[in-house]
Amino acid sequence: MNKILISLLSSLVLFTAILTQIACGPKAFVKGQYDDNVNDQNLLNDQWSETDMQETVKALVASMMAHPTLSTAKIPPTVVITTLQNKTSEHIDTQSVMDMVRVELMKSGKLRFIDKEARTDIDEEYNYQNSGRVSGESKKGPGEQVGADFIVNGRLDSIVQEVGKDKTVYYKITLNLTNLKSSIIEWSDNKQIRKVYKKKTLGL
Repeated sequence: MNKILISLLSSLVLFTAILTQIACGPKAFVKGQYDDNVNDQNLLNDQWSETDMQETVKALVASMMAHPTLSTAKIPPTVVITTLQNKTSEHIDTQSVMDMVRVELMKSGKLRFIDKEARTDIDEEYNYQNSGRVSGESKKGPGEQVGADFIVNGRLDSIVQEVGKDKTVYYKITLNLTNLKSSIIEWSDNKQIRKVYKKKTLGL
């Protein structure tokens, strides 16, 4: 009987210790909301999210396409999408952001695009086509590419403030449309997102 009682007491002590460890476990930001009433999807943590990217790209593309430089152009301008500088402390796939910008701009049907990422592949193909393996009528070569009229680039910044159980994460993404001939920035705009979080203890 004593052995059974000792075993039960040991199990109870172990279970209590586990509950205590869980209750006093590490704290994390587990619930958030947008404070400017945009939709509250994908607020699973306090970092840059899919929703942030979608909202940002949608707003900036609409602003860019509404600018007279593009909206009144008689001939579709040729654009090259370059880099988005990441000035935040997070690891963010900025290439994915700019890819989405290009895709959304292309949907307008009012712009033409140069694939900057494909230039190495294009050079390799030129070399192959001029190796004697391709017929003269169909081969392509340097000197006939179309030059871009505009460059689209930008920067992503963030400010993080934390006081007690409250945390605010602020993002600002700025895009620029630069005229390659004059180096003048024809259009520039930014999208700002501010998210607020409450810290709670994980556990039972």
